[in-house]
Amino acid sequence: MATYKGIQGFTIQNLSADPSNFEEGQVWYNSTSNVWKVEELTTAGAWATGNNLGTARVYFAGVGTQTEALAFGGYSAPTVLGVTEEYNGSTWSPSNNLNTTRYQLGGAGTQTAGLGFGGADATFTPTSATEEYNGSTWSPATNLPTARAALRGAGTQTAALAAGGNNPPPNTNITEEYDGTSWTGGGAMINPRSEQGMAGTQTAALAIGVGPPAGSVVEEYDGSTWTAGGALNTARFLLADAGTQTAALAFGGNTGSVTGATEEYNGTSWTTSPGSLNTARLGLSSAGTQSAALAFGGANPAATAATEEWLGAGSPTTKTITVS
Repeated sequence: MATYKGIQGFTIQNLSADPSNFEEGQVWYNSTSNVWKVEELTTAGAWATGNNLGTARVYFAGVGTQTEALAFGGYSAPTVLGVTEEYNGSTWSPSNNLNTTRYQLGGAGTQTAGLGFGGADATFTPTSATEEYNGSTWSPATNLPTARAALRGAGTQTAALAAGGNNPPPNTNITEEYDGTSWTGGGAMINPRSEQGMAGTQTAALAIGVGPPAGSVVEEYDGSTWTAGGALNTARFLLADAGTQTAALAFGGNTGSVTGATEEYNGTSWTTSPGSLNTARLGLSSAGTQSAALAFGGANPAATAATEEWLGAGSPTTKTITVS
């Protein structure tokens, strides 16, 4: 009778824990859980539940990656927050608060080099305050030229983009660029907007959706000019995003009702994923890439602390082998 070793040329490993480095199709026996396992590549993206934020909130900023994310500011009725938290790929930990408590602010950068700007302060007044985060503490930086709330950001701490917003409504088409020291005006957006998604960098950014009311318009920025991009399949605002201008992810938001719909962008058009957020919500925040994103916070209808991790199609995943 044919054996696994005879077919494959090697025996199945007997391991007390799942390996950290494996290849597609690798099979092993986990002697701790007493099951057979195999490594496969996902055929479609899906959201998995992660550990909750320490503070439930909505209308806040998030930056970083799926395993090194930063959440700051926000609102949890009736309080405007300055709370900052860091995610290590498993749990959230508290850090030092923003100097200017605010919500509906923009963000850019990483967990150890973050940037927060604009928003509405504790008196619900639009602010131009900008702060830099060094992985531990927030320090005041040069103010935005135009105070506004409900704006969005992209890029890094030393090359950031702030776009849209209002002070008060209607929406603006203002774009401003930060070089690590000062802000200067950039190219005006085609469509005035606020509460949109924003992905990418200062010279290759993507503005996603618009509202209120919910819109599907998308724009691409090349460092000087905004041009039309492919429209979303699901019109929405107060959504979250991840990735780059040519490989973006859009999820959640307000379509007129709260949604968990997830879409992927290839630089030309959007494709709706079968994997929706487990907790539909609006006003959430995010970090990461198109293939490894993080969704956290938001509201439906009350503020939530829910965190979810996105595993894109083609990502490795461990499956238990069952025999029936």
